[in-house]
Amino acid sequence: MGEAVTHGTGRPPAWLMVGTGMLVTVVVLVFARLAYGLIVPPMRESLGLSYQQAGMLGTVTALGYLCLVMVAGFAAGRFGGRNTVLIGVVLVTVGFAGLSVASDYRVLLLLMALLGFGTAFGYTPLVSLLSTWFPEQRGAVIGMLNGGVGAGMLVAGMLVPLAPAVFGEAGWRVTWAAFAVGGALVLMAVMLFLRDPPVATSGAAKAAPVDRAAVFRNRHVIIIGLIYGVLGTTYIVQVVFMYSYALESGVASVVAGRLAALMGAIGIFSGLLWGWISDRIGRGTALLLSKALYLVGMLIPVLSPTLAGFAAHYVILGIAVTGVFTSVLAASTEHVGAREAPLAVSFVTVFMAAGQLAGPVGAGVVIDWTGDFRLTFALCAVLIAVGVALSWRVRSYTPEPVTSSPKC
Repeated sequence: MGEAVTHGTGRPPAWLMVGTGMLVTVVVLVFARLAYGLIVPPMRESLGLSYQQAGMLGTVTALGYLCLVMVAGFAAGRFGGRNTVLIGVVLVTVGFAGLSVASDYRVLLLLMALLGFGTAFGYTPLVSLLSTWFPEQRGAVIGMLNGGVGAGMLVAGMLVPLAPAVFGEAGWRVTWAAFAVGGALVLMAVMLFLRDPPVATSGAAKAAPVDRAAVFRNRHVIIIGLIYGVLGTTYIVQVVFMYSYALESGVASVVAGRLAALMGAIGIFSGLLWGWISDRIGRGTALLLSKALYLVGMLIPVLSPTLAGFAAHYVILGIAVTGVFTSVLAASTEHVGAREAPLAVSFVTVFMAAGQLAGPVGAGVVIDWTGDFRLTFALCAVLIAVGVALSWRVRSYTPEPVTSSPKC
């Protein structure tokens, strides 16, 4: 590929590209997925939903994500990552606007599915696009994207719990409307600042088709997918129900919201730190360390459902979770070629989306039947322990990476 001629727009400044990527991450991950756990209590009470119904809404979003995440990978490979990201941001923005006014449960299910569709098109192509632009710093770049998750959770954790106090019963609707405005603004930023990498116009790189078998049969990618599946199952349960667990355990809503915000604030910096670490000590070692820390953080509120226990939980997860996300996504792209990177990210994300599909509804059923949040998170800890064991395998499995990157 070294001799291939490339064409296309030049790369905008890195800070604009990555900064825009962080904003997209806030909209398609934080607003569309993670903030739902903070909106659930007033939304559930206002609409008279059970915990199982509330969990089903989260599951439908995961189902939408699962259904289209591979489609998004193929679309990014064929039509370009930028166009795919644009579609994703449009879909979640429309979903936010609809949720701000809808009340019928069937309509809510449809709109939550739309958020999942948008996340699939918005996030995974973004990761592969920026990883291809910056192959030597992919860990740091993905870490900065995940820092956007932390920034978004900081804002959501501070403002979302206050909305009902300011706007009354309509507070959760105002929150969805504010997310829609944010999505529209980010859409303009994507149109202005996000660009696809150059495309080869001659030589072997042009002729070579995307090697799907190199992705689907790659043992390393499969193991990464399984680890991502564990993360998807457990983290979405944490996002949707840990806030409610804290409230039921006697933690004030504003305090619980601030703890969630603290987790987000820590994530802003830990994402970049874990990216730097993974670029230097290897994805497997960074993944093992962050996954083990994640296990400790999940166990604490199970053993000690107190204010101190929840505080320790949110602090540790703020440190650990971005490390798992960063290491998983970086590892999924570095053992395949650049043309296969969008498909690899989408493939491992299928495992994560499947976990997110099962997690909320399963947790909702357990909570409704037993009334016990502690059992739910104890089961999450068991799954995370399996993820730690798989991470050890990643650390010891080091196939020769296939590298390919565009000339800029």
